[in-house]
Amino acid sequence: MDDDLKKINPEENERNNVKRNRIIVNSVILSIIVVILLVGSFWLGLEKGRKENIDETDEKFPLEKTLILNKDRAKMYSIDFALFWKVWDLLKENYVDAQNLDAKKLFYGAIKGMLASTGDPYTTFFNPEENKMFNEEISGNFEGIGIEIGMKSDILTVIAPLEGTPAEKAGLRAGDKILKINDQITSEMTIDEAVKQMRGPKGTEVKLVIFHNNGKESQEIIIQRDTISVKSVKLEFKENDISYIKISRFGEDTGRDFKLALQKVLAKKNQKIILDLRNNPGGYLEIAIDLASRMLPKGKVVVIEESQDKKQKNMNARGGDVASDIPTVVLINEGSASASEILAGALRDNRENVQLVGERSFGKGSVQEKIDLSGGETAVKITVAKWLTPKGEQINEKGINPDIEVKLSQEDYEKNLDPQLDKAIEIIRGM
Repeated sequence: MDDDLKKINPEENERNNVKRNRIIVNSVILSIIVVILLVGSFWLGLEKGRKENIDETDEKFPLEKTLILNKDRAKMYSIDFALFWKVWDLLKENYVDAQNLDAKKLFYGAIKGMLASTGDPYTTFFNPEENKMFNEEISGNFEGIGIEIGMKSDILTVIAPLEGTPAEKAGLRAGDKILKINDQITSEMTIDEAVKQMRGPKGTEVKLVIFHNNGKESQEIIIQRDTISVKSVKLEFKENDISYIKISRFGEDTGRDFKLALQKVLAKKNQKIILDLRNNPGGYLEIAIDLASRMLPKGKVVVIEESQDKKQKNMNARGGDVASDIPTVVLINEGSASASEILAGALRDNRENVQLVGERSFGKGSVQEKIDLSGGETAVKITVAKWLTPKGEQINEKGINPDIEVKLSQEDYEKNLDPQLDKAIEIIRGM
């Protein structure tokens, strides 16, 4: 529930014999070669490493200058996996319940620990159960409470409750801090561990302790899980030929449904569009580019990817523009993240007839790549790039500021009022 996928060309999948999906999330880059080295070291065994002691030093070992012993690479530093095997053997020989230890769980845990050491909550390893859950969620069909979460200032935070889900009905909001899940403190949980705690069979309950933004004290909320099936595009026609398009996620069906919605809009003359990206936590990067291509002239920069070596690559609108001449108001809030921010930023930076209304977006400015391992049973997700808006703005942790800020008050929530949408309608009337 933490991430936004980016599809890779199927032909490239065949060439690499691996399914790759890209995800828009936060921050630091870690090379997949580390995972390969660890897995290879574990399964092949490092007999030489067992017999030697690792160098003890307080000096930082740069990854690109470090030699893993038993590999033919001339580097300045060396790490011997003797320490890993030493601890493995000590655990096996001395742990009081050694007979109950599961070697595969220990192995998976070692990989998880390695990725966690990057300090990036979105670089992680999925065991078979977690990988299945992740794939179900990105498809838009799963059992749980219907909430996207992320890390903000090292605190587990609600990115967005999905529309119509138990989480939204229970009153969870974008920006809420999750302090406990089923009486377990979340401060040391990873995002994936928190997701696992909140997912579960329909009809069962999960207990959360949350803190609303600008709240005075935390509160306990009990939410009954349900089957979550999220329709990604919703179209309504407002008065004065105003088309309201709500996009809740960027999933596999979103490109098709958005195309159909625009066809209906174009069938009506003199249309104006309100594009609602509030509480949209993101999804496939490729879908964000696809939607932008229908609202921008071909060749316009949609997003800039900055790789590990700081090289930048422009990702442009591919053609199919039918809406760049239609006046548009884009609604955003703190629950607008990743692919939502890419689309909002692309429209703002490239078009004069676009206004952003609402509140500052979440601020997810990095790209992950999900790589299936073990024949698709497990997977690793690694931050591989940062992304910038077409004008070169890095929004990570900062978000995108609206042109016109409209906040929701506690009274608005309680009375189900929507001054942000009201303001959008007011503005679009004059465009």
